[in-house]
Amino acid sequence: MTGDGRANGGPASGDPLIPSSPVAPGPLIPSSPVAPGMVSPSSPVAPSMVIRTSPVAAGGVAGDEPVVLDAMGGDHGPGETVAGAVDAWRAHGVPVVLVGRAPELERELARHGADLPIVHAPDVVPMSERGASGRGGPATSLTVGCDLVRRQEGGAFVSAGSTGAVVSEAVRAIGRAPGVLRPALAVALPALTGGASVLVDAGATADPTPQMMAQFALLGTGYARAVLGVPDPVAGLLSIGSEPGKGNRLAVRASQALQRLPLRFHGNVEGHDVLTGLVDVIVTDGFTGNVVLKNVEGCVRTALTMVAQAGIAEPGRLSEVARRYDPQTHGGAALLGLRSVVVIAHGSSTAATISRACVVACALARENLAARIAVAAVEPV
Repeated sequence: MTGDGRANGGPASGDPLIPSSPVAPGPLIPSSPVAPGMVSPSSPVAPSMVIRTSPVAAGGVAGDEPVVLDAMGGDHGPGETVAGAVDAWRAHGVPVVLVGRAPELERELARHGADLPIVHAPDVVPMSERGASGRGGPATSLTVGCDLVRRQEGGAFVSAGSTGAVVSEAVRAIGRAPGVLRPALAVALPALTGGASVLVDAGATADPTPQMMAQFALLGTGYARAVLGVPDPVAGLLSIGSEPGKGNRLAVRASQALQRLPLRFHGNVEGHDVLTGLVDVIVTDGFTGNVVLKNVEGCVRTALTMVAQAGIAEPGRLSEVARRYDPQTHGGAALLGLRSVVVIAHGSSTAATISRACVVACALARENLAARIAVAAVEPV
């Protein structure tokens, strides 16, 4: 319990929404006419055309909709992305549809002896691209993947591609939930209390208005409630001082907006509070949030290296701490405020990270997270 009498945080490492056992594949139930088998790599293939189907497409016995994966996204796609998708299916029963250059995806699947459905998309958005200008046209794996989710041919979308491009395309294709001004990225940061604090926004909207930041608080508390299991989350506004009125103009006005919301508002929190578990939700703009996120990653990595070099801790214990704070173990960040679930994985994602992102996305879609959180975010701000 904290000083204000609340139970802080949710499970430290458990995920209430994550399936605990594999789900068996079910029969193929295509949502549109598809030709079974695959098209020869030398054949002309239209973008967004299903060229290979498998029993994975219909989901497991629980009726899970498939996760649509941008298989070309990230620094290591499609090798790591396909390997992650295969693991998500084999180890966790998560149905995954791969979107990308069919010949490359076929080769990667063959390496694993796997059979996953593919939707061909010949173009790729470079990791250097950002924002609306970086979407790259209608035939990119990013655009085709988002369109599949918009047409309800998948329950969630996962990409390790450029954050700016993914956010822009997801807003265009999937759309904001009714009443949502701008989406926000939510990242659950491990806290010293054993629970977690949701950092929101972690990079989706760099220049929000105070009203948008107030809505970020609603989205973040909805996420903490639905995913971390915190019944009555406490939100705090990241600023340069804990005293009321501290901060720049945006922070001051955002604080005023948060005070008018029907939620438990702690007030300002400072940078050194980010990992303490002082609050369940840390609200900030996307620019600051992304800097904080990268700073946390770097500081933890540096501190662990210094401790290891000094020889003052057991290597096994250090590895345990490193895993807890390693972004690769958490799968990615949920893009809140859209009509469907979108998870953005780290650009340098490994196969394990992609697998985890697909598992998380499937679980969030199963629990109808997008709709549940969006309802909480339409309070007048």
